[in-house]
Amino acid sequence: MAEETSKSAVKDLTEGEPAKLIFYFTLPLLAGNIFQQLFGFVDTLIVGRFLGVEALAAVGCTGSLMFLMLGFVMGSTSGFSIYTGQRFGAKDYAGIRYSVVVCMTLSIILTIILAAIGVYYCRELLEIMQTPLEIIDAAYSFIVIIYAGVGGFVIIQMQTNLIRALGDSKIPTVIQATTLCINIALEPVAIIVLGLGIPGAAGATIVSLIIGNIVCFIYIKRKVPLLHITRADFKIDKAVILEHLKIGVPMGFQASIIAIGAVVLQMALNGLGPIAVASFAAAQRVDSIATMPMMSFGIAIAAYVAQNFGAQKFNRISEGVKKAIWMSCSFSVVIAVILITFGPNLIELFVGEGQEQIIEYGHIFLVTNGVCYWILALLFIFRSALQGLGKSFVPTVAGAMELIMRIAAAIFLVDLLGYQGACLANPMAWFGSCVPLAIAFYIIRRNMKKFLEREEGHY
Repeated sequence: MAEETSKSAVKDLTEGEPAKLIFYFTLPLLAGNIFQQLFGFVDTLIVGRFLGVEALAAVGCTGSLMFLMLGFVMGSTSGFSIYTGQRFGAKDYAGIRYSVVVCMTLSIILTIILAAIGVYYCRELLEIMQTPLEIIDAAYSFIVIIYAGVGGFVIIQMQTNLIRALGDSKIPTVIQATTLCINIALEPVAIIVLGLGIPGAAGATIVSLIIGNIVCFIYIKRKVPLLHITRADFKIDKAVILEHLKIGVPMGFQASIIAIGAVVLQMALNGLGPIAVASFAAAQRVDSIATMPMMSFGIAIAAYVAQNFGAQKFNRISEGVKKAIWMSCSFSVVIAVILITFGPNLIELFVGEGQEQIIEYGHIFLVTNGVCYWILALLFIFRSALQGLGKSFVPTVAGAMELIMRIAAAIFLVDLLGYQGACLANPMAWFGSCVPLAIAFYIIRRNMKKFLEREEGHY
């Protein structure tokens, strides 16, 4: 009965034309990811406009530290829910319920560990990053609150990823939009009306996430019976727990490895002064939204591949990946043209008129990254396809390649080319990561093709 009543809330990605399924699954994901990135965008925009360039630099220089922790959260929770999607593809409803138990338990443990480590070490990390003395106190007042409230990020990511694993990408978008609207309403009140400044921006974000989690929980309770757990589902199955960890932990570490490279790059950038830091921060906020179509196609492919792998429909996996590559690369070209054309106007949103140097530096970043977005599109597709198959080793190696490339840019290019060298870090990292991912996917695809040929030979 539970399975029947949940039909409207889920989407079977193992039947139907792959390109159409992936495209329509991606659209809500795109909106949801943009809303998610708008949290940082809103923080930076409001802080920059109302508290000034120095406050903008303070919040901006915490971006890599946020990525260090929240990247691990996003990667690991996405990885945990891949097992859920595989069980859904296999029509194993008891397996779905037990996966929910494991996912939520691991999320609670993750929250406790990350909050404790983050709060204890965040000041030390800012010092290691050589954060300029004039902004380090303000930066600390922002990041320590974000780290203390990391549970809000963890649980909402886990809940929305479980819903997506069942093929529903629309409702998570609605929940993220609701949460963002609450944040937008609370943040100016906290900063301007209550006079809480930078800590108020962080506090408003955490409060909005708590409300968003409540909304998400109520929706699952009322509309998604497949995710309802009973007392009988609370058991210990070491093999299943290890399956979750085998996919989720490497995906989390991939993001963290990448983030370490961003931290090293931020250290080099800090040495160029507050103007360079503020320019990079503003441009990164624009870039984080611009890259959302490519990221969204990647998330869609992970869900699509996971379900079809569970159903053992290997030909559909190859076809879906091919179609997703064409769609994502096409989006990347369009977005690059927009950034090259309108980049200065977008940077000006953060700093206002009269900040020509920041606007010029920000545009350099957007042009340098934008012309290489097609590489990023390929990276997301190949990495997500491998993750959907439950393969975590090569994506981890690819993450290490990103780390190496960013460190190389920080050590050599920033010293040689200054700000332009920092802007080249992302394209270098994308290329270094994409190569092993592409090779690994095509090897696995060839093996799946041979498996199907052997199976057909038995009939």
